[in-house]
Amino acid sequence: MYLKRSADGLAFCLFYLASSFTNKYVLSVLQFTYPTLFQGWQTLVGGLLLHVSWKLGWVEINLCSRSEILSWLPASVLFVGIIYAGSRALSRLPIPVFLTVHNAAEVITCGFQKFVQKEQTSHLKVCSVLFLLAAAVCLPLCDTQFDPNGYLWALIHLICLGAYKVFHKLWKPGSLSDLDQQYINYVFSVVLLASASHPAGDLFSALDFPFLYFYRFHSSCCASGLLGFFLMLHTVKLKSSTTSGQYSAWSFLAKQRSCTLCETVSRSLLIQPGKTAAASQNPVREGELCPRPIWTLLVITASLSPFFFVMTANVLTISCLVVGGVGEALLVYTERTGT
Repeated sequence: MYLKRSADGLAFCLFYLASSFTNKYVLSVLQFTYPTLFQGWQTLVGGLLLHVSWKLGWVEINLCSRSEILSWLPASVLFVGIIYAGSRALSRLPIPVFLTVHNAAEVITCGFQKFVQKEQTSHLKVCSVLFLLAAAVCLPLCDTQFDPNGYLWALIHLICLGAYKVFHKLWKPGSLSDLDQQYINYVFSVVLLASASHPAGDLFSALDFPFLYFYRFHSSCCASGLLGFFLMLHTVKLKSSTTSGQYSAWSFLAKQRSCTLCETVSRSLLIQPGKTAAASQNPVREGELCPRPIWTLLVITASLSPFFFVMTANVLTISCLVVGGVGEALLVYTERTGT
């Protein structure tokens, strides 16, 4: 049983790393910044694969009650806000910065439990949440690469994520499992994002995307959809087979590895200094994008990532990231010990 849980956790970390890397590659390196299309594609692939898995009997989905489906739709609206705003923010912010703001969503859930539900909260958990809040608030003030739009979308992502967690705590689960909820999220997201792609201007703007017909763009998009689906499956599996504290520990480990891996690859290996992906119609011939296979870089960089952290930052920025990491570590400790 212990080995099985460890295997589930390692698989979760692997898919988290690969998914983060692929999304960052598409959004920041290839600069495909059309979130209604990119997130619509990911949710379409995830929804189709989940539907096929259901029909083949590999997973169990029960959507018999229309009233429960309708009661979950507010959470689906928040889910669309999470992935849309997250895509916008991730395209502009470095991975460590984005995750530091992302983690501050715990401030909303903890505040709701303490001040609305009047639950008893330990001093250690309050301290961990204050660390997360301090890191998220101070980071924009110290960031040498401050991007107001990036932080604005990160804030919207944080609010939607916190509201989603609060709704999940308040909602009476009934007969809807985690996979049922995710299936509804997928279907609702595809419909809403497809409907919004034209009003948002993404549908026709994407036709001018310089790498629209390049295999690297196609393979990266396919990988993002598949990895997102497998990450969702392993997240559900890990949550069901471990305690909340153990899941938090695995999530913390995956995020820390993502910070070092994604920033090293996206900044030091995939783009030459002073170049951007949009600067050339033929990235392989001109040299703006590394011609080596992506997965070779993934393996190499994963091995070397503890020794690299390629990111333009000053001491204050690094301090904010460290404070955020300490806050999350304390939060994991409180989850595991039940304090």
